[in-house]
Amino acid sequence: MYAPSHLRGRFRLLKCAPLSLAILTTCTLNTSLVQAEAASIAAQAYDIPAGPLGSSLNRFAQQAGVAIVFQSHELEGVKGPGLKGDYGVQDGFDRLLRGSGYRAVKGDRGYALQPAPVAGNDTLELSPTEVSANQLGNVTEGTGSYTPGTIATSTRLVLTPKQTPQSVSVVTRQHMDDFGLNNVDDVMRHTPGITVSAFDSERSNYYARGFSINNFQYDGIPSTARNVAYSAGNTLSDMAIYDRVEVLKGATGLLTGAGSLGATINLVRKKPTADFQGHATLGAGSWDNYRSELDVSGPMTESGNVRGRAVAAYQDKHSFMDHYSRQSPTYYGIMEFDLSPDTLLTVGGDYQDTLPRGSSWSGSFPLINSKGDRNSVKRSFNNAADWSSWEQYTRTVFAMLEHDLGNGWVSKLQLDHKINGYHALMGSIQGNYPNPDGTAQLTSGKYTGETVSDSADLYVSGPFSLGGREHELVLGGSISASEWKGKGYWNLSPNIVDFNNWHGHAAIPDWGKAQLLIDDTVRQTGAYVTTRLNLADDLKLLMGGRVVNYQVTGYNPNYRESGRFVPYIGAVYDLNDTYAVYASYTDIFMPQENYNRDRDNKLLEPDEGQNWELGVKAEFLDGRVNASAAYFEIHESNRALSDDEYNNQTPTPSNYAYKSSKAVTKGYELEMSGEIAPGWQLQAGYTHKVVRDDKDVKISTFEPEDQVKLYTTYKLKGHLDKLTVGGGVRWQSVGWQDIYNDPHKQYEEFSQDAYWLVDVMTRYQVSKNLSATLNVNNLFDKHYYTNIGFYNSAAYGEPRNFMVTTRWDF
Repeated sequence: MYAPSHLRGRFRLLKCAPLSLAILTTCTLNTSLVQAEAASIAAQAYDIPAGPLGSSLNRFAQQAGVAIVFQSHELEGVKGPGLKGDYGVQDGFDRLLRGSGYRAVKGDRGYALQPAPVAGNDTLELSPTEVSANQLGNVTEGTGSYTPGTIATSTRLVLTPKQTPQSVSVVTRQHMDDFGLNNVDDVMRHTPGITVSAFDSERSNYYARGFSINNFQYDGIPSTARNVAYSAGNTLSDMAIYDRVEVLKGATGLLTGAGSLGATINLVRKKPTADFQGHATLGAGSWDNYRSELDVSGPMTESGNVRGRAVAAYQDKHSFMDHYSRQSPTYYGIMEFDLSPDTLLTVGGDYQDTLPRGSSWSGSFPLINSKGDRNSVKRSFNNAADWSSWEQYTRTVFAMLEHDLGNGWVSKLQLDHKINGYHALMGSIQGNYPNPDGTAQLTSGKYTGETVSDSADLYVSGPFSLGGREHELVLGGSISASEWKGKGYWNLSPNIVDFNNWHGHAAIPDWGKAQLLIDDTVRQTGAYVTTRLNLADDLKLLMGGRVVNYQVTGYNPNYRESGRFVPYIGAVYDLNDTYAVYASYTDIFMPQENYNRDRDNKLLEPDEGQNWELGVKAEFLDGRVNASAAYFEIHESNRALSDDEYNNQTPTPSNYAYKSSKAVTKGYELEMSGEIAPGWQLQAGYTHKVVRDDKDVKISTFEPEDQVKLYTTYKLKGHLDKLTVGGGVRWQSVGWQDIYNDPHKQYEEFSQDAYWLVDVMTRYQVSKNLSATLNVNNLFDKHYYTNIGFYNSAAYGEPRNFMVTTRWDF
């Protein structure tokens, strides 16, 4: 609700608060009434975009100079159409509230929100959209939607997808629940434009637009951990604690500073709710896959000024792969405190473990035997010893302080402390095996390590007036540091096993003393600014930039980047209420990993790139459906490629060398998400891209040039209204990679042919509170690889499998 500036509380920030009824002080009564009377007569111009209805009413009341009183929970989940043109106060309220089931009634102290009479019907018909918003964007939980309301991943400005001049894909809470997406790997496989490559059973890498994704954010705070290859928990995070996953395509230097050119993955945590709610799930599936989850949320005081949420999940999952299993306990807690009507404090933490047995290492089987022939093994073959285990863990505590400064301005401080660790005892069959006699040698290694990261981000955001128009501004700064300490052990003693009768039985080596020590510290500071200029009713210009200071110190070569400026510019032009065209440019840089050295053992210069994008966005059915079409180009310098002329010399050099190359990615993508008809949810995308080096040769070819992802559900009507059915398809074109066949002394192409995967689901609502869901993945049991060529290995994707999940809501 809105009240004059000296009385206004944090009502726009905390619409989830149970009691946000404003009390206007009697000392301003007469003044307010005079202002209201005058404003109700004279019409004035307004330009209020469509969005959450509570926010639209606040903004209108503020500009009109009147007060409106309502309880925030009344409008939770209700979206307004916006307002553009000349209106009197009553006419403006009527237009904003049209179709909402409410009306604004003028009283002694201003305006009050009341239910509107509905002819022939005692119930209210509310607009079907999102729930409460905050500075991270709209919460998707409880909306039933496959599309978000607003997001803030791109610029810190809270914008709708149509208003954002970059491609953003969002996998909502409903999408995750429908298809049983329980970790980041699962979500990425459903995200348009993302390729998931499995190094082995515990380690995955994600690719977008031809680049590895190493940028992770949590509630918009970038993680500075760089040890992606050591897989310290990021890719296996349990989805039980998250509301949604946002993937911002292309360079994201404005908010992340240093990072990759492909995309940024932002995991947005669940928030406490104003009312008590909870659910418990039990699931069972193929290969002894069992999962349980408990989620409880609600007010913790009678007034509701303290709210909390607790989540616990446990998964015990065996596999189609021989002697492999994984246990994953997850715990999460979060609390919100209304310190004052203007200030919200949020604190929380999570605790996650991944405890596998029989972890494969470098694929799940070697591609080439000692004769140079291709190995042919069953999908169940696991190259790992039964004691092989890549354990990972994550410990996080975080805090957020939000304060309403008045006149639409908000400040926010975010703090994050995270520990990512791994303890890996690894043993697997790697290399050109089996020998002619069927024997193979086990490769063994032990890796232990931990990364401790601390991050802080502070910004203020709000409107300002210039040239007779209202614009938006964000000013902020951040600081982060992460220290990675690790050790590596190798045992090269012969450990001979029988390849043809391999069941994982082998002796655990004596590891001895550590042969590798890691102690790297990454520090990054930055200041950033973003503004959204309202140049005309239909034209918005977004401008900003970040000044980055980046430093790596430790046992590896030190690196420093000071005062680097990362620009951002974008423009959005509304063709009409449905369509908008946009264009954007930004760039980014990323220091090379320690192993990316040239033949003189010198670290390569930082990977750098510029990202151009232009396209069309659309918003259908009052925002219930979002769609986009984009063309993009990424121009990269200092891409690390293998220096084959040096590496393939005889005798083989003692160091494996890389060389810098330029590369250009060109492509386009189409995406649509949301409720395309009552009860019919859809998320679909098509992506095409080609990456070429400075010699015009295609690279990153193990990623498909083309891919399609489509997932949909439909809630039946009439007598079958308790039944929801759905399904999805994933298709990708051929992917290939040249691998070096050492016995044949030549390169050979290894490819994954184009393939389709089909998933289906159905859910039956047994009662108001109890439901049962069946998910069947890879319905037609397609054989395919999830990794081609990593250390001359391959890994099979999962065969057909199912999961039955029961859910009780309370």
